[in-house]
Amino acid sequence: VQLVESGGGTVQAGESLRLSCAASGARFEDSAIGWFRQVPGKEREGISCFSPSDDSSYYAESVKGRFTMYSDNAKNMLYLQMDNLKPEDTAVYYCAIGVTTDGWERGPWSTYWSVWGQGTQVNVSS
Repeated sequence: VQLVESGGGTVQAGESLRLSCAASGARFEDSAIGWFRQVPGKEREGISCFSPSDDSSYYAESVKGRFTMYSDNAKNMLYLQMDNLKPEDTAVYYCAIGVTTDGWERGPWSTYWSVWGQGTQVNVSS
């Protein structure tokens, strides 16, 4: 199973980016799916997750109303639409698939994430 992210880059604050994640060897519709980000020296942060077992979703407070995760099951693609980007959104972004879960009471770590992509860098300048 392999995940490959793309779409990162450098933008100015207020602009938008759409990240893509392509999967081989697994189907997004059969798994929990998520986007995470990490800044050097900090822990990896879960920013958006979804589980098909109960159609439950999670968004970090820092991205609510600005980021939207969605999938195209026909193409087996996962996307993260990021609008109104801020300098604090600068990070390496990762997609992941994991075990389905019922609810996100414990946030993005409510389930085990079994496969990760290699990451794509997003830089937002002020």
